[in-house]
Amino acid sequence: MNLVHLLLRHARLTPHCPALFHGTAPFATYGQWAARSAALARHLRAAGLQPGDRVLLFMRNHPRYLEVLCAAWWAGLVVVPVNAKLHPREVEWIVENAQARWGFTTSDVAPDLLAGLERQIDIESTAADALLEPVPEPDAMDTTDRGPDDVAWLFYTSGTTGRPKGVMLTHRNLMTMGLTYFVDVDPVSAQDTIVYAAPMSHGAGLYAIPHLMAGARHVVPASGGVEPAELFALGWQMGALSTFAAPTIVKRLVEHAEAARIPVADCARAFKTIVYGGAPMYVADIQRALQAMGPRFVQIYGQGETPMVATALSRTLLADSGHPRYLERIASVGMAQTPVRVRVADEQGNSLPAGEVGEVLVQGDSVMAGYWRNPEATAAALRGAWLWTGDVGSLDAEGFLTLKDRSKDLIISGGSNIYPREVEEVLLTAPGVAEVAVVGAPDPEWGEIVVAFVVAHDGTPLVHAELDRHCLAQMARFKRPKRYITVGALPRNNYGKVLKTVLRQQI
Repeated sequence: MNLVHLLLRHARLTPHCPALFHGTAPFATYGQWAARSAALARHLRAAGLQPGDRVLLFMRNHPRYLEVLCAAWWAGLVVVPVNAKLHPREVEWIVENAQARWGFTTSDVAPDLLAGLERQIDIESTAADALLEPVPEPDAMDTTDRGPDDVAWLFYTSGTTGRPKGVMLTHRNLMTMGLTYFVDVDPVSAQDTIVYAAPMSHGAGLYAIPHLMAGARHVVPASGGVEPAELFALGWQMGALSTFAAPTIVKRLVEHAEAARIPVADCARAFKTIVYGGAPMYVADIQRALQAMGPRFVQIYGQGETPMVATALSRTLLADSGHPRYLERIASVGMAQTPVRVRVADEQGNSLPAGEVGEVLVQGDSVMAGYWRNPEATAAALRGAWLWTGDVGSLDAEGFLTLKDRSKDLIISGGSNIYPREVEEVLLTAPGVAEVAVVGAPDPEWGEIVVAFVVAHDGTPLVHAELDRHCLAQMARFKRPKRYITVGALPRNNYGKVLKTVLRQQI
């Protein structure tokens, strides 16, 4: 099994079909993509890289990202995608930990040489042009055989609580993820187009696999990132787009649609499917998104350790506003995706009844092989073939999973458990509140108290007493924040997750 065979299928069947675009400009057909990846694979082999060796990808979103990715797999190598916003010193730690040999970069992200690499190639350089000079017959060049359990993608966690851990994702893991997309997320055809606005080092790049399976078109915006006006224009020119987006990106798209007064019908011409995940999507936000843009949305829940595969909430369920449990359903992250089992367990691993809160466990062929060079962390996360996610939630009688928080974010005040997300959901319905993040702060009397960081709409002053009254009208007194801190913005990591560790340091 080797994921590069997905590319070869379409290079043989439809070699002249457009595959890669930079903005609206064609970049490569499927035949050209295969010919360039084969050429680079040949050079990697000639340089002495052996199957299983690691290759670093530290670059902004770029069409050549996918060419390098497939070249590495062609040669039997493991890719190490790294978010382009990391500091070079952070990347050098990953280089050393992964024992990466070659690195592919862009000059804006890595203007200087990274320590530890045997060779570093700017993908926009003449050296890269030479390495990617198409071979005349890519089909004639052998691919390196890899087993289903051989590592294909080494993903480093965000490391918000310490050094990141390298998640070992195998060819089987990624093949499972790709096939699952068609069943639980969205059907894809060769006429579809995926756009990479979010970092290709994470979920957006992973979703290249199902679209490669279908022979679809792959577009990197000319800006290389999230510019709502650009994305809408791309969809109108190239056909409705599919994309993966963190909730913060969804919010930007929705705000643009509202500000520009784009009708729902025109939103449908711009976007086929917006898959969201990676951070909480609050009920008020998804309701607003559906009203502004229509049934474009699918929610997924997964982790780097089970990439994009745990649960899914379909567009049908999100649009079924007449269902008597509609609000409970859209507050959930959906039901277990087809190839996995999901359960909620106590500390001993015993499954809990419907409605009871515990740790979320996932089992299936999408679950990682373990953490790179970290047997202790592997043993803690993988127990009895189950991934212990560290997320806290509950399953209802129908199988819908509602996440409460990360286990480390649980607040215990006066012996009572308080889930920050529950408080955040309430505060987001308060007049004038644009964003909120709730954390626990040490307290000599209560053990911990609830502290809410709030961002106001348009800088409108927030009266903390009014926020308090709003909370008391909707939740138990012990759950309400004891302190409110108004901030201009919430700190986030490169994938849009709120950095609660940073907020705790500000208390």
